[in-house]
Amino acid sequence: MDTIDRTIVDLLAQDARRALADIGAHVGLSPSAVNERLRRLVASGAIQRFTVAVEAQALDLPILAFVWIALSERADEAAFRAHAAADPQIEECHHVTGDWSYLVKMRTGSLADLETFLAGLKQLGFLGRSQTVLALSSPVAGVFVPPVAS
Repeated sequence: MDTIDRTIVDLLAQDARRALADIGAHVGLSPSAVNERLRRLVASGAIQRFTVAVEAQALDLPILAFVWIALSERADEAAFRAHAAADPQIEECHHVTGDWSYLVKMRTGSLADLETFLAGLKQLGFLGRSQTVLALSSPVAGVFVPPVAS
């Protein structure tokens, strides 16, 4: 990526609905040249998708939880990864170093939903042990992108 591509990405990160002409005015290119750069950025995988940021509360998902997970000794790690990727409650899942296997960031509608999530991991044989941390507030929050409806 050159500096023009980076500027285009920055502008779209601020507002993905920004018009090509507006972007072009910022970077000194025609709308068609901006469109061509966008096409290349998408084709290369630099831009993975265009999406919308949503207020999680508006979707009735007030609980933000971080769950440290140690897989059970008999757990199929590939199956756990597939399960995590398919679970719409999971925003992020990271394979980590240290005493834990994974760190999961998730949103739920209630603490009961969180308990059901953990019970499901136990039932599937994935969970050796876990520790859950609830966010009380988020002075610097990431962007919530709702899961794609199936």
